[in-house]
Amino acid sequence: MNTVIVGTQWGDEGKGKIIDILSQKVDYIVRYQGGNNAGHTVVVGKKEYIFHLIPSGILHPGKICCIGNGVVIDPEVLLHELADLRKNGVDFSKRFKISSLAHLIMPYHKNLDQLRETKRKNKIGTTGRGIGPCYADKINRCGIRMIDLLNPDIFREKLKDNLKEKNEIFRKVYQHPGFSFEKIYRQYLDYGNLFGAYISNTALLLNKAIENKKDILLEGAQGTFLDIDFGTYPFVTSSSATSGGACIGTGISPVKIDKVVGVCKAYTTRVGEGPFPTEFAREFGEFMRDKGNEFGATTGRPRRCGWFDAVMCQESVMLNGIAELAIMKIDVLDGLKKIKICTAYKYKGKIFKEFPHDFEVLSKAIPVYKEMAGWPHQDNKPSSFKELHPNARIYLAQLQSLLKAKITMVSVGQARKDTIMI
Repeated sequence: MNTVIVGTQWGDEGKGKIIDILSQKVDYIVRYQGGNNAGHTVVVGKKEYIFHLIPSGILHPGKICCIGNGVVIDPEVLLHELADLRKNGVDFSKRFKISSLAHLIMPYHKNLDQLRETKRKNKIGTTGRGIGPCYADKINRCGIRMIDLLNPDIFREKLKDNLKEKNEIFRKVYQHPGFSFEKIYRQYLDYGNLFGAYISNTALLLNKAIENKKDILLEGAQGTFLDIDFGTYPFVTSSSATSGGACIGTGISPVKIDKVVGVCKAYTTRVGEGPFPTEFAREFGEFMRDKGNEFGATTGRPRRCGWFDAVMCQESVMLNGIAELAIMKIDVLDGLKKIKICTAYKYKGKIFKEFPHDFEVLSKAIPVYKEMAGWPHQDNKPSSFKELHPNARIYLAQLQSLLKAKITMVSVGQARKDTIMI
């Protein structure tokens, strides 16, 4: 069984926890897009792990974890994550693989990312980690890949070409002195030596695994509405965060994907700039942010919070081909007297039941809400669907009906055990 895990909102839905749980039953876990602008949090006992590049399934002994070709890699961040795993006694030496075709984030990508944002009148809220410029170089056919680090001559020529162009831009557009060839060349060849044992043809590895009837979990980062094509452009990431990106980012054919699982938060959050129709008023938003500990795993930035938006999640179910849903952080809604679900948008007298692409409509639309009764705090965490408060069960039934996908998991807390399997 080859399963794709995808976020249905603007990321931060809790995919890390679901990937960690489902990893127990598969043989391979593969990250297929994004970079270290994503963060997946996994809590094991009292220990919290935050992964930015390495698949969340690495904590399970015997599981082979791959970084696919669709990911862009900051080698400094990857080195730090691997060191962290070693420090915590996680042995990954024979079960961690990096695609030879994955592109590298270079020092100039990060600077370019940050300098471009300072020039923009309308900020897009970039994390400044060089993700966009790295993907741009990939599309411009001047990117540097993991495999290039293993061939010093090829790497030298590619880096020289890049710096010849980039240093001109830095000096003339941004009044920045530019970058030294020798320093980057030596630093990245060192990375090549450190990562050489892990670099491989992961597309071949995964397709052979499929031939041998192995189970693969494909792990997306961010969420559907940060997708470069289908997201709330330009306030998006630079990769394909939908399930379609799983094929592009791994080399696994679409006909070999068996199931797509969508991860939804029981309400909606968003980090950074961009439209957010169901966003709470400031005071209630701050209350919910504190209640749900809504701060970015990667940046620590406060997340904007709002009611569940069924319009956008219906679009997600369609775009990704979602068969099953995991609803996360339903416990954060405990204690609210009333809970709302957005079922449509209204703008200039017109009702929109489908997600609009017009930026003006999305930015200025008024949500049309279905209001439901809330439920009290539950002293003991429910361990089964029957133990959930009746109003919580009604809320989940309403979400399932609106989204037309089966809810198979409900999270009522951070720990692995705080997950109800339906």
